[in-house]
Amino acid sequence: MHSIEYRVYYEDTDAQGVVYYANYLKFCERARTEYLRLLGYEQKELMDIGVIFIVRKVIIEYLKPVNLDELIKIDTRLNKVKKVSFNFLQTIYNSNLEKICEAEVFCGSINSASKKPMLVPEKLLKNMTKEIS
Repeated sequence: MHSIEYRVYYEDTDAQGVVYYANYLKFCERARTEYLRLLGYEQKELMDIGVIFIVRKVIIEYLKPVNLDELIKIDTRLNKVKKVSFNFLQTIYNSNLEKICEAEVFCGSINSASKKPMLVPEKLLKNMTKEIS
């Protein structure tokens, strides 16, 4: 599991000063990217060899609102890893450590030119698999 903190900025909120629902996906994206970076994922390097990761499905539940200037924590963990796909469970907490949002994110590895499924690079797959063991 990996955790990051993020401060809610004006740009993240709607007219009432509450985080706009679609921005939770951005928070989750940033947290997943940082987690994968720790596991050896270098986005530019993978793009150079024609590998890209895509989100193919998201199941998300919004539990409580978050306001402007709050500090949130995003926990990310892998909960399934296969040769060409992997899933994350991401939980967002407010500054009181109350769960405010939970998302299951289903990702895949594809070839950037053909847009067809492609194996997750071996080193990264090995590190990802260790995380769920």
